[in-house]
Amino acid sequence: MKFVDEAEISVEAGKGGNGCLSFRREKYIEFGGPDGGDGGAGGSVFMRADPALNTLVDFRFQPRYRAESGRPGAGRNRTGASGEDLTIDVPPGTSVIDAETGELISDLREPGYPVMVAKGGSPGLGNTRFKSSTNRAPRKTTNGEAGEARGLQLQLSLVADAGLLGLPNAGKSTLIRAVSAARPKVADYPFTTLIPNLGVVRLGPERSFVMADMPGLIEGAADGAGLGFRFLKHLSRTRLLLHLVDVMPADGSDPAANALSIVAELEKFSKTLAARERWLVLSKVDLLSDDALAELETRLRRELDWQGGMHHISAITGAGCRQLCEALMQAIESHRERLREDADYAREQRGMERELALEFGRGRTRNSNRA
Repeated sequence: MKFVDEAEISVEAGKGGNGCLSFRREKYIEFGGPDGGDGGAGGSVFMRADPALNTLVDFRFQPRYRAESGRPGAGRNRTGASGEDLTIDVPPGTSVIDAETGELISDLREPGYPVMVAKGGSPGLGNTRFKSSTNRAPRKTTNGEAGEARGLQLQLSLVADAGLLGLPNAGKSTLIRAVSAARPKVADYPFTTLIPNLGVVRLGPERSFVMADMPGLIEGAADGAGLGFRFLKHLSRTRLLLHLVDVMPADGSDPAANALSIVAELEKFSKTLAARERWLVLSKVDLLSDDALAELETRLRRELDWQGGMHHISAITGAGCRQLCEALMQAIESHRERLREDADYAREQRGMERELALEFGRGRTRNSNRA
């Protein structure tokens, strides 16, 4: 199945049913009063996260959705049936954005909680409603209102515990192959990874986390260059970022300058994302001697003003991969426990994800205008 993370659709809620103009007509009742019933309400359109879905590909083939309209009222004060609501299922992690205004309508993270995206039209009134002491035989009715119609942008961000960040050919795909069952393509040319890949890292019974491999970033990615901007949004759903730095780039570039360029792109794209917890991982360390590696680490700490720890790995030989995954597992387990027990922390995390979704929506609009 093809991975699709963006789609544009149109939704239209149902029209309300018209009110009925009717008078009571029965034997021996010469002047029956008005008995026209109201119309039924139009159906609304809802969206709901479904964990069984993981791509927006279906919306490329079915871009229009319409809820059922309400039925008109009838005589004998019979109200028309309301239109059926329409519920559209999307993958968890889908942001629903108004295509015209850029407003974030909803950020669908948790399954089972439908969100209204288009409200059904109000029903029309039958002539019974207009009966009064001075107007015993009203001939006035109202028509049902049209349902709300709007264009929507659907933006899917993958949900993962750890996201891999780095330049093309930094070793991200090789790492996820080494620690999980995921098998992304690996080759010695840039942009081998064209779509995000997810891998489940298992460290024991009931101890696992999800790692996301993203296409590599290049300078100018926050402005739409390369493949980076399109997938930067996926990093908004990750618990922490693993910034992989190739210690010996094949093009002869400076590892420290490469690391700085990634940090600059993150900050340019989103201040909120740049502030997210990030680990520095030196990749392909088997290519350097211990002295050269120590010298590079000192430079990175100085030029990046890096105060945290650094992990050394070689995905080809497996060196350091187990230790990295164990440290990740401990950090993720601590995060999950805090989400369960600390309501303020959980609220803060949800607020951060919402802010990231808004920043991405604004960034996408800005880059579309530039194009």
